[in-house]
Amino acid sequence: MYLRKLSLVNFKNFDSKTFNFEKKINCFVGLNGIGKTNILDAIYYLSFTKSYFNPIAVQNIQHTKNFFMVEGDYTINDRKEKIICSLKKGQKKLLKRNGKAYDKFSEHVGQIPLVIISPYDRDLVTDGSDGRRKFIDGVISQQDKTYLKDLIAYNKVLSQRNALLKYFAANRTFDAVNLEVYNEQLIAYGSNIFDKRRSFLENFIPIFNAKYQIISNDKEQVDLIYKSQLLISSYRDLLNKNLEKDKILQYTTVGVHKDDLSFEIGNYPVKKFGSQGQQKSYLIALKFAQFEFIKKQSNLIPILLLDDIFDKLDEHRVSQIINLVNNDEFGQIFITDTHSERIEKILEQSNKSYQIYNM
Repeated sequence: MYLRKLSLVNFKNFDSKTFNFEKKINCFVGLNGIGKTNILDAIYYLSFTKSYFNPIAVQNIQHTKNFFMVEGDYTINDRKEKIICSLKKGQKKLLKRNGKAYDKFSEHVGQIPLVIISPYDRDLVTDGSDGRRKFIDGVISQQDKTYLKDLIAYNKVLSQRNALLKYFAANRTFDAVNLEVYNEQLIAYGSNIFDKRRSFLENFIPIFNAKYQIISNDKEQVDLIYKSQLLISSYRDLLNKNLEKDKILQYTTVGVHKDDLSFEIGNYPVKKFGSQGQQKSYLIALKFAQFEFIKKQSNLIPILLLDDIFDKLDEHRVSQIINLVNNDEFGQIFITDTHSERIEKILEQSNKSYQIYNM
């Protein structure tokens, strides 16, 4: 699978631009702020129907314009496919595959598997648990539609239960029977989500550890630990034990929406004890593991987007990453970099055909 052609109209800083891509490595080189990352984001849009960097869709329309369009021509299993994603101000986003519009965007997720590695990923280390849960959910959802449906349903029920708790507080009332209806749904959907997250991580963590050892040349020990309230108590017991707390705070304080991942290096948190290079290596290993997992599940080689990943890495770690990329397990790769000499040297070390676009 690979992207042959990308066309942009009024997308971020691009009025109208078309790229014809190399089958293996495509690299965009230039100063910050000229749109290199926006090209990667457009490619991401065609896989996930949304921006990786800006969740407010209308803000991806170029200033003074009233719509944007991103169009991609792919070859997938020797078939030609065309994906178009567009948005006009005041209207709903539109997604078409080979001229046919999707009713639900969730049906498209996973059809064009893709992994992105970006400086923005540092939020996985520095920010709260929400981003780390989204990482898990994003990997699983690309290939498990049932999981995605359960996740959407769980979040809907969670919102309804929270609204009911607020209603109880505002009206100084309580209806155990009504609340139990939402409890049963949370237990059903949440238990399925927990089981699949735990099963996924049992398979994913060894892959991640292996990738990190390659990047660090076996010099550092890392771990990835799943933290969930359901590991120590049943869902029903959690809800029952925390009912009074939920009533006081007016929201659901327990469940899979509180799950987290602990990122560790040498048995200490990466956030506090890892250097910038170690943190970046950790995140790159995480994403390479994501790539391998999705590839096995989808039977397609995902597209790989590398946004300025070589900055703040020593020469050895860069060399090890290039060795990974040289492996035949990778397909089409898109890279951004600000240093033309550095990226040309790196690409010369690869055994892949490549094209450099000077921005």
